[in-house]
Amino acid sequence: MADRTYLELSEDSGKSHKFWEAVVDGPKLTIRFGRIGDDGQTQVKELGSEAAARAEMAKKLAEKTKKGYAPAVIGQTAKRSHTRREIVSQKAAAGTTSAPVLWRFSAGSERAFGIFIDEARCWVGNEAGSIFSLDHDGRVLDQFRLPEGVKSIVADDDWLYAGCDDGKVYDLGGKVPRVAYEISDDVDIFWLDIKDGVLGVSDAKGNVAVFNHEDESQWRHEGRGTAGWMVRCDELGVYHGHSKGVTMYDWEDGREIWHRDTDGAVLFGWQEESTVYAATSAKKVHRFSKRGEDPKVYTCDSTVFSCAAAEDGRYVFAGDDRSSVYCFDEEGNRLWKLATGCGSAFSMQFFRDRLYVVTTEGTLACIDASEAAIAAAKAGTVPTAKAIKAPKAVEVQASTDVESTLDVDGGVVVEVYQDGAQLRVRVVSSGFDRGWNVQFPRELRQEGAQYVVDEVRESARGGFYRAHGGIRRLVTT
Repeated sequence: MADRTYLELSEDSGKSHKFWEAVVDGPKLTIRFGRIGDDGQTQVKELGSEAAARAEMAKKLAEKTKKGYAPAVIGQTAKRSHTRREIVSQKAAAGTTSAPVLWRFSAGSERAFGIFIDEARCWVGNEAGSIFSLDHDGRVLDQFRLPEGVKSIVADDDWLYAGCDDGKVYDLGGKVPRVAYEISDDVDIFWLDIKDGVLGVSDAKGNVAVFNHEDESQWRHEGRGTAGWMVRCDELGVYHGHSKGVTMYDWEDGREIWHRDTDGAVLFGWQEESTVYAATSAKKVHRFSKRGEDPKVYTCDSTVFSCAAAEDGRYVFAGDDRSSVYCFDEEGNRLWKLATGCGSAFSMQFFRDRLYVVTTEGTLACIDASEAAIAAAKAGTVPTAKAIKAPKAVEVQASTDVESTLDVDGGVVVEVYQDGAQLRVRVVSSGFDRGWNVQFPRELRQEGAQYVVDEVRESARGGFYRAHGGIRRLVTT
């Protein structure tokens, strides 16, 4: 007869809300873990004998108990709640000129919010939890499957993260996604951004919160309005968009630095080096300097879901709820309005004369936004868009497993140590400050464990290191 053990870790603070289950059936040990209320992930091990399986379960049970897990009854604890953004999209008005779309990638039937574009790849994430990376010609390079819907994809220097409906933020920099941050259950995330390892989160109630590199709450502030759709972070502070406008807060203590009202509620936002942009329900994109000065308004024909800008703000782009995209010059003059042909743009990014949008139809579209292509489109000539379908799903999920190694092989050795009630990580290789901690996946923190990471970099703020690249468990025998 199978022997089953079920534990939960659900703290009053809402920080942790997860389960762990182990079943011994003869020589087979089955472990299931994840967020309470979800199916979670399952690992099966054949140990050779029932005694070996029970010994392994006892070892794992001791580890979980030490972390605060306790016996529980399945189904008695409620699942973490999250808000699906209810947004209605319509087709572009009759007679709207079509945009010169080069290719469209269908990521699935679910709506897509997450987008990030750089020199090497185009990333898209949808509400089914699927993440794909493509090259700039639309060829699929990689795919992941996360446990819950993707709300946003954000970059922080060479790190790339996906924020999801399960309250977790996943590091996408390795072979498989790993949990980098886990947000309290009482924060109903709408959007997030990261700067130098520090995480800013806006929520459904219009509040904003900041978490440090150790995933510890730094401050939480009740916002001026509701529905905090926008949060952008830089070295100066946090820019929060909500139903009443845009508010800037100080990084360290959450002190309000400035607030500016907007026409309509803020939906999504964008930032450049010296400016911040806010798309609103009142058919406007508002621009402010990072000091809250020099306001400028860009007027569209319908509710604006998203916005973006070219480097230095020479062009400003907007996507409305009627499947159209706009381009303005820096002074606010409308240069063009074109139909996407694939839904309304929830998020967008301009990169090297191309405008990339992710839409209400779950599509990542690449629009040629060069002057020549737009002029041809206005004259009625557009390219035939290449239609790209998502490949057959490959279940590459977030993992707590790592490869083992006997060889440091040019990497950096870090170790997990107990610091009061917390497990932290420090570098043991020579040439590093042992008094500094390392930003490191929490699920891999077991006291005394040592790992080899590809690289450890000093944070721009100083005072801590950030692990980058692959992670392997260092074993001595």
